[in-house]
Amino acid sequence: MLPSFVRLGGYLWKYNSRISAGQKASMRSRMKQVDENIKNIYEGLLAAQGKTPGELTGAKRIDYLQFEFPKESEMTPRDKYTTFNRHWKNYRKPVHRVPKWTKLSFREDPKYF
Repeated sequence: MLPSFVRLGGYLWKYNSRISAGQKASMRSRMKQVDENIKNIYEGLLAAQGKTPGELTGAKRIDYLQFEFPKESEMTPRDKYTTFNRHWKNYRKPVHRVPKWTKLSFREDPKYF
């Protein structure tokens, strides 16, 4: 890797143009882990309340995540690896160009997009 040239403007951004296969695999595994955690929390609440699977728990956020939040297997590659950004061409930004992209959920786009 070449050093940044101070005479040419200082620090150069060093982003890969595309997300690598390893980054994609890691992202998919993180999404699957989140899906599994949501499922476990939902089942734990059902067991504590004595309800059957498929019923609502009464916890709005958990019910939303279980029934309406898109699962990793239901998402298209476009939605997995890009996110909405109104300043980018075609309004899609590669997810690895977003700060802290490994810690955020990009599963939902804005309404009507």
